[in-house]
Amino acid sequence: MQLIELLAPAKNLACGLAAIDHGADAVYIGPERFGARAAAGNSTDDIRRLCDYAHIFGAKVYATVNTIVFDDELAQTQQLLEQLADCGVDAVLVQDMGVMQLAKACGLTVHASTQTDNRTAAKVAWLAAQGARRVVLARELSVDEIAEIHRQVPDVELEVFVHGALCVSYSGLCYASQHCFGRSANRGECAQFCRMKFDLTDSTGRELEHQRHLLSLKDLNQSAHLGELIEAGATSLKIEGRLKDVAYVKNVTAAYSTLLNQFIAHHPGQYERASQGHCTYTFTPDLSRTFNRGYTTYFLKGRQQGIASFDTPKAIGQMVGRVKSVTPGRFPSVVVAGTAAFSNGDGLCFFGTDRQLQGFRVNRAEGNRLFPDMTNNASLQSLLKELRPGTPLYRSSDQAMERLLAKPSGVRKMAVTMALEACDGGYRLTADDGRHTAIATIEAEHQPAQKPQHDYIARELSKLGNTPYECAKVDIPADFGLFIPASRLSDLRRKAIEALANAATAREHRPIKDSGNNGNARPDNDSTTAAHPYMHNVANHRAAEFYQHQGIATAPAFELDEPQGEKVLMRCRHCLRYELGGCVKHGGRQPSWKEPLYLSLADGRRFRLTFDCRHCQMLVTSVP
Repeated sequence: MQLIELLAPAKNLACGLAAIDHGADAVYIGPERFGARAAAGNSTDDIRRLCDYAHIFGAKVYATVNTIVFDDELAQTQQLLEQLADCGVDAVLVQDMGVMQLAKACGLTVHASTQTDNRTAAKVAWLAAQGARRVVLARELSVDEIAEIHRQVPDVELEVFVHGALCVSYSGLCYASQHCFGRSANRGECAQFCRMKFDLTDSTGRELEHQRHLLSLKDLNQSAHLGELIEAGATSLKIEGRLKDVAYVKNVTAAYSTLLNQFIAHHPGQYERASQGHCTYTFTPDLSRTFNRGYTTYFLKGRQQGIASFDTPKAIGQMVGRVKSVTPGRFPSVVVAGTAAFSNGDGLCFFGTDRQLQGFRVNRAEGNRLFPDMTNNASLQSLLKELRPGTPLYRSSDQAMERLLAKPSGVRKMAVTMALEACDGGYRLTADDGRHTAIATIEAEHQPAQKPQHDYIARELSKLGNTPYECAKVDIPADFGLFIPASRLSDLRRKAIEALANAATAREHRPIKDSGNNGNARPDNDSTTAAHPYMHNVANHRAAEFYQHQGIATAPAFELDEPQGEKVLMRCRHCLRYELGGCVKHGGRQPSWKEPLYLSLADGRRFRLTFDCRHCQMLVTSVP
């Protein structure tokens, strides 16, 4: 059967443990450096602890070492990789081809990060030829494109994003943050240029849009399409969110784990989960009740409008109803038409008449009548004037859900069978969780029993308490007529379970077969990288030598030597010409504006938009 993996993010150890407890088959976590999220680094001790816990369930831990590194960081990177190998991580995600060589030399399994810009079968095949066991595909791909890649390279594991924030540029090809703020996205320091406000003007200076978030995308949500992605060839379903808190990880992981279990149950004999254990929750998972900017399936079924969130880059959350009435005065209140239940402290938001997101906190909720917090009364009075009957209300902070998720909310258990037998000088207990078998023995005198012992022994051996295991069955010989004190049964059970956990977490050296370099393959997705060789992101001599050996021309990384003059800062599938209804190729009207179009920040910096219709993409280019 095909193994399917649900892959969850971990900002820290607590998030990683929660992800496992709430149904993840694998977790990805960043070490202290070089992890593409500078604000989410973790010690190797914490990563080791996460590995030990995850491996009990057959779940995996992947370490993200997916930034580009400079020459003076190579020695430190090699040391980190050696430490990660010692921790027992199951793979490392990499972007830098120099780091890939170091990882393979350490015996680590390598996954090619989405930062390597993976959009074609040729690119996937090339990365596999360099030793990548898995390739993380670009978020922008449709289900048909994923299926075609799988058809052409069926032996390569394909990891696809199913949930979370979307970068507007193809990953690894965004240089806007470095260009504008000196903070490299390829070094884990993205300043989120794409979430900023822009004016949009045409070549005549005519303003088409004023101060809107034109590059800010909604969040990805493929929860209704997991089956299609699996049948297209995805073996790992990835949740974005290494900067998200533990409540987000719990809710989203539990939601997707539940859906994945339902899909597998409807396809018996075809698919199974990549790890073991079943989860129980104290809450009902609900993706609408967690951080989101509004949801989109992005390009799953091809190009569609409405993938962007022009009015705000912030989380809006769950729509909870519409304003029915507003009562002003000394103690103002808002009545909501809808079926949602509200709690004191909820955060609500709405779009005002100027399309700006505004919000208030609920001080007291009496059914669907809400009394806003009046801490800033002047601001509240101004806000209430914007609230009109019929205005949609969204809940961006859900106190009831947050209280549930702040407590222990998920338990994961793995079934174990135990078999007891007498042996010379004592007793032997064999424990089996389906993957590992452990045997424990104790020395004890064989004392004849005065009455039947089966139920008593089974009850004592089944007391697994707070361990990750639950007893599914105890096998005792039918003619077993011996008495064992409860304290000795407890010792035997404890030793067997400890041995079983140790067997699951034992670190094995896994030699990696290097498939060598395929000189016939080329990494370019299209002509852009060839025309702009800094897009190979070569930041150290090992990466430079790697590409030279491949016969591929490169230039120093943008972070080392920013090209002079006009340069491509972003390459996007998101297209403003299309979003504004001016793409004739896709049924739009003939544009009334004069191109080229320009984006402008509030400080006056401008960026030219170029529409590459051949590849159906938009380029954001600097203006000298």
